[in-house]
Amino acid sequence: MVFLSDALWFEVAIVSIVFTIGNILMGHFEEHTPKAKRIAKYLMFLILICGLSYYFGRMVAMTVLGISFLPTIYIHTILLPKKGINGWTGEPKEKYYKMRGWDLEKLYRNRPK
Repeated sequence: MVFLSDALWFEVAIVSIVFTIGNILMGHFEEHTPKAKRIAKYLMFLILICGLSYYFGRMVAMTVLGISFLPTIYIHTILLPKKGINGWTGEPKEKYYKMRGWDLEKLYRNRPK
């Protein structure tokens, strides 16, 4: 018999909540990333965390999930500001688009005149 605390629903819920909050707060940083790539990232991360939890335990999976925030924190608090880009808003957009290798025409096409 599988108890709720032993099922992988908890990992699915936590990963889904993290990605949902991340997309709400930081989705503007991925506005030109293909949706298929964003979905694939979520699914791969979900499979990784569920697999770690299944084979090595929930503590290992949640530790890996916690550690996965470190690159994000580094990028938004150190790397982006070092390049003159606000780590919360992604402004100035011109610098951010250039850093990502995105076409600046996409930026100007979407701006109101």
